[in-house]
Amino acid sequence: MKIIVIGATGRVGQKLVAKLAEDKNDQILAGARKPEAIMKAANVKPFKIDLHDTKADLLAELPEADALIFAAGSGGRDLLQVDLNGAVKVMIEAAKKGIERFVMLSSRDSLTPDAFSGDDPSPLANYLIAKHFADLWLIKNTTLDYTILQPTALTETPGTGKVSLGEYTNHDNSIENVANVLAQIVKSDNTIGKILPMSDGATPIEDAVSEA
Repeated sequence: MKIIVIGATGRVGQKLVAKLAEDKNDQILAGARKPEAIMKAANVKPFKIDLHDTKADLLAELPEADALIFAAGSGGRDLLQVDLNGAVKVMIEAAKKGIERFVMLSSRDSLTPDAFSGDDPSPLANYLIAKHFADLWLIKNTTLDYTILQPTALTETPGTGKVSLGEYTNHDNSIENVANVLAQIVKSDNTIGKILPMSDGATPIEDAVSEA
């Protein structure tokens, strides 16, 4: 399987590429603005992609693949260009490339407008707004076989390999757990068309994804 990872040098992206690369039957096409920073492995092929580029440039930059995982983020520094517009442009151009499977790393409350509205909005309100409209575009304006993963707060703690999918049982997610769930989701057709809340939990990842 050929799997694109957009955001391959990010906190989640790095661990995701490493996890996917464990299956030597797969080719991991790892995209980032600085491809030289991507891990080296026989089945990992770095490529340069800049989410500020035009749609035509992105179309040229995207390789052929069976699936794409969007794990890029600006860390709050460039929400409109990266987290919103960059994501939408990748969706549009992935479809043109014939890439039908699209896994989106999103966030808890991205599709809950009250979380970023009213008198007491989330401190992450602007980020959630960007993710909200990117997620809505994926759902409403594409025919991609999507899965949207909505984790809670990301932490640097070691992954336990156990999570909760479909409901929140914890305020946190190990970054390693999130990466491992994304790697499992991309190969799990039962998750297509689903929006999956996620937190660290008590169910082994393989079981949680198969039951999602």
